[in-house]
Amino acid sequence: MCYYNGQRVSRSEFIRLIELEKAVANYDFLDKDIQEGFAYGPSAVLKPNDLKSNFDIVQMEWGFIPSYLRTREDVKKMRIGYKDSSGKYHPPLTTLNAKGEELLFPGKMFRDAALKRRCLVLSTGFYEWRHVFPKNKRTGEPLKTAAKYPYYISLKDQEYFYMAGIWQPWVDRQTGEVVETMGIVTTDANYIMTQIHNSKNRMPTILNDELAWEWMMDDLKEERITQIATHQYSTELMQAYTIDRDFRTSVEPLKGFTYDELPSLEVSAAT
Repeated sequence: MCYYNGQRVSRSEFIRLIELEKAVANYDFLDKDIQEGFAYGPSAVLKPNDLKSNFDIVQMEWGFIPSYLRTREDVKKMRIGYKDSSGKYHPPLTTLNAKGEELLFPGKMFRDAALKRRCLVLSTGFYEWRHVFPKNKRTGEPLKTAAKYPYYISLKDQEYFYMAGIWQPWVDRQTGEVVETMGIVTTDANYIMTQIHNSKNRMPTILNDELAWEWMMDDLKEERITQIATHQYSTELMQAYTIDRDFRTSVEPLKGFTYDELPSLEVSAAT
């Protein structure tokens, strides 16, 4: 989940974290309406300095690379799957996201990063697909194949916000390439996201300023790390609308598109 993200921040805006501000006027990479996770490209991340007295806005490769992978070829195999010398197929492993509930599980590849290298992924909004099963016109029974409708999700009255992230430095032992990579932390879907991302019921872990600062800067005990990693942002503070199915190639990907056959979202559980 959360494989498409937006990072468009105008030059007149600021990234504000409690009382600390950093102007973004010189950050030319903050100009993307869509970032496709499976392109494994650079993404804007807030990363604390060594003393945790300040932070930098840097670009990291979206797609956490575990340290045990030695070369880019190994990374490629992990990401797209491969057959080994015996012909056995190894399915792809997606590390764009990391489940907040599982970050600190023993042996989990994200554990060390969750303990020592927490960051914030900047977002102006993200994209998810809603699955709806149309009814057979003859029998009235739901069809087995779902129709998929894309949504753009953002926060009310906030032009940008923060997603919890974990990052990992990685070195290609063959070429010497050095890169910082990251994954977005996810949690159980809140009420609005259970309706939109209804195939998996997940959402990015969105943090307000106070939690974002704590996640990035504070020395946290394991219990608190898991608490923040599984924080569920309030439905009432979020907004969503449908967009064209071709949004990934559209000149205006954020333009709303109406599907007459699509049931409206419920605002709250009490509705």
